[in-house]
Amino acid sequence: MVKGEMPVYIRLADSTIKRFPDLSDKWDHEYGVVLKGMEDLWKLTNNNKYFGYIKNSISPNISEDGEIKGYVLDTYEVDNINTGRVLFSLYHETGEERYKKAAYKLRSQFDTHPRTSFGNFLHKKAFKDIIFIDSVYMGLTFYAQFGKEFGDEEALDDAANQIINAANFNQNKETGLLVQGYNETKTEFWADPETGLSSSCWGRGLGWYSVGLLEVIEYLPELHPKRARLIEIFQSLMKGVVDVQDETGVWWQVLDKGHLEGNYLEASASSMFTYSLAKGVRLGFLDESYKDKALKAYDGLVEQFIEEDPDGEVHLVGTCKSGGLGVKDYRDGSFESYVCEETGVDDHKGVGAFLMAAVQVELLKGS
Repeated sequence: MVKGEMPVYIRLADSTIKRFPDLSDKWDHEYGVVLKGMEDLWKLTNNNKYFGYIKNSISPNISEDGEIKGYVLDTYEVDNINTGRVLFSLYHETGEERYKKAAYKLRSQFDTHPRTSFGNFLHKKAFKDIIFIDSVYMGLTFYAQFGKEFGDEEALDDAANQIINAANFNQNKETGLLVQGYNETKTEFWADPETGLSSSCWGRGLGWYSVGLLEVIEYLPELHPKRARLIEIFQSLMKGVVDVQDETGVWWQVLDKGHLEGNYLEASASSMFTYSLAKGVRLGFLDESYKDKALKAYDGLVEQFIEEDPDGEVHLVGTCKSGGLGVKDYRDGSFESYVCEETGVDDHKGVGAFLMAAVQVELLKGS
């Protein structure tokens, strides 16, 4: 139980800054999740401490000509794009051209990034003929945000098409949920030989997709021809998400198998679904019946995953450290391959997602 009048999300953010005074030691997608949470919190509170944290973490890595320390374009990893999302705020607030140049540098990766035959980015260059729904948040949100910021219609169109492709392949039309992976050639050891799909609904993978999908919708012009289809995908997905919401308000590591031994409630996915529900209601994409689901989810986040230590610092527990398909032999997409993954305390992916969720719940309460 966390005591005190200060909101728990403020205390978690401040404790995070105390534990990690800046995140400048590398260019890392997990850092990008925390920094996006801090960016949302800065915009909610107008407290420049949080903007300063972003600037202190990013500025040392951006040269005057926009080169990014630690970023290598031709490794072609979608994850390498994510941290660039805070470059837009840095550019607008400081007026420094180096941040804009860095954003253009990241955007240029997509000009030559390897794709499947149907046009989706490979999550990594080594993953031939494979799409992961994680890519929607890790790459396509930046892509679409860049499109909105700098008038790049091609980026907006391409991002929308790739999200729709992922739904066409990975979404179960009955449940609304998506599995993590699709293998075009159906040859990967985790892929069903008939469908090419992986077999389990991994919480965080679908969380990345839901948040990324919603943010891309927000960046598209209202009259964009693909916007209605994206909203339809989001609505069917969120119906599926609330159908598997646990009585505690949060969600399981493997979403639709909460009753199976070994499964566990997971913080990062739960935070992302809370974000998606709250923001979806606030923007009018979900009806008011979802509001109580969002508020219950946030209460569950605090109850299940927030802890206070004897020194008064606040921690987030229960975030899956790592998960996925392939690379490691045991990652075959089965239930067991996901629930065997360990959880961590104050994992950046969970902390950032929690802050993002908390901000959306506050905005929903105030709307």
